[in-house]
Amino acid sequence: MGEAGVRTGGDLVAETLAALGATTVFGEPGQHALALFDALRRSPLRYVGCRTELGVAFAADGHARATGTVTPFMVSTGPGALATLPALMESRLACAPVVGISSQIPSDGLGGRRKGYLHELPDQAASFRGVATSVQVVRAAAQIPSALAQAWEAALGVPQGPAWVEIPQDVLLAPTDVPPPADLSVRPRMPLPRAELVRQGVQALDSAANPVILAGGGASLSGAGPELLALAEKLRSPVATTFAAKGVFPHEHPLSLRSWLEDRYVTDFLEQADVLLVAGTGLGELSSNYHTMRPKGRVIHIEADSGKLEANTSGSLAVHADAKVTLGALAEAVRPREADGRAETAVAGVLRRVRDRLSGHEEEFALLEAIPTGVLSFWDMTILTYWAWSAFPGPMWSAQGAGGLGYALPAALGAASSGRRALAISGDGGAMYGLAELATMRQHDLDVTWLIVDDGGYGILREYMTDAFGAPTGTELVRPDFTALAASFGIPARTATPATLAGQLTDALDESGPNVVVLRARPRMFAQT
Repeated sequence: MGEAGVRTGGDLVAETLAALGATTVFGEPGQHALALFDALRRSPLRYVGCRTELGVAFAADGHARATGTVTPFMVSTGPGALATLPALMESRLACAPVVGISSQIPSDGLGGRRKGYLHELPDQAASFRGVATSVQVVRAAAQIPSALAQAWEAALGVPQGPAWVEIPQDVLLAPTDVPPPADLSVRPRMPLPRAELVRQGVQALDSAANPVILAGGGASLSGAGPELLALAEKLRSPVATTFAAKGVFPHEHPLSLRSWLEDRYVTDFLEQADVLLVAGTGLGELSSNYHTMRPKGRVIHIEADSGKLEANTSGSLAVHADAKVTLGALAEAVRPREADGRAETAVAGVLRRVRDRLSGHEEEFALLEAIPTGVLSFWDMTILTYWAWSAFPGPMWSAQGAGGLGYALPAALGAASSGRRALAISGDGGAMYGLAELATMRQHDLDVTWLIVDDGGYGILREYMTDAFGAPTGTELVRPDFTALAASFGIPARTATPATLAGQLTDALDESGPNVVVLRARPRMFAQT
């Protein structure tokens, strides 16, 4: 209840979120949104407050990826709302189900009836229509439960992504007699494969002499690991995974090509397949070796986002469907093949040639080997992340969707808010985007280890500019003493070298609460071919 026990629109928002199954909400208060935050005091929702709105939305993204469930966040109007756009872009491209709830100026200012409100925009919602899967502006308290349920359903629908709801300040503050929601029905859409397409796919795979599978993030998000493994083993088909699908197929499996998608040896191997089954990826820039891959055989393309079908290929058997369901149907119907060892030998040969090409990068491999695979890890855009996309053996989450900086730490904070320890990995340039969230780590005593790879600047841009122009510009950075800065927040910090990193990380991850590890190293990027 609000003042004098009055129940408000803000209370109805909190009640609706709880009815939808939310347990945690991230946020940053602001003037128009105060009724939302006041209502959280009286709700069962756990509130995690970040220090910037960008951090709020990244934290919700990390929590959604770690839990596989919709995660809500709350921010205020205008600057607060707009500051979430880079994170929502990442959530959209990475298919992370988040629901952003923003306040709005009072209702009489919407539609131009009254002017001059603080944070006023002519059409705030328009800024989100190219980013969110669903955008709604609530006009009355009675609309709140339905609007939030629709946003929840949109966020969970395949392909998943962010949804956006705006509620005017006066609606949040006003008393309401709309009863708390007791039963909110959410039925997210899931496209199923058409039977005739499955039959065609089975016929193509059964007749293929050397089928190959490329599994993408959609396969991982749909939980298609068992179906993918069953299909690959029945077909004796090598499997490559995109960077977003790491972990969906066993890394050490003899049919695993792993994720060396920026290597020409792997690209050539995929191109030579007489049937290439692509499941859960739109074959975008990073999944197609920068649009250089040209498959010579038949392509079967399974994709839940219909807009990506044949966007980067032509003449494929296009199947608009969920990856798990479709791979399961194919695995059940294809004929099993004899395990004659030819595919395994071919895979081993490709991986050997890749490793031989990278023989001068032992330190970079050693750095990755020092990072454990059994912890939730969130990676900023840094040279070590580029290596991890290809070489890290376990699941990982990175900002590869939008490619923006500042993702790792707040995303790890969000994941840790689900009750599990998380690891954030940033370069010193990307770390500067997240320094404010050191306060969040300490205030909520979150189990997060932040590894900062300090190479003196924007390392990947330094290498790109040197290669392209002969010298870098604007890449060398003044940065703080990260260990002293962490200590000023009461957060334990330690420094590491490449030789001591494995031990320092092990110790840090074994501790409770937040801590920081600063690695002074200058990893080099491998040549992309």
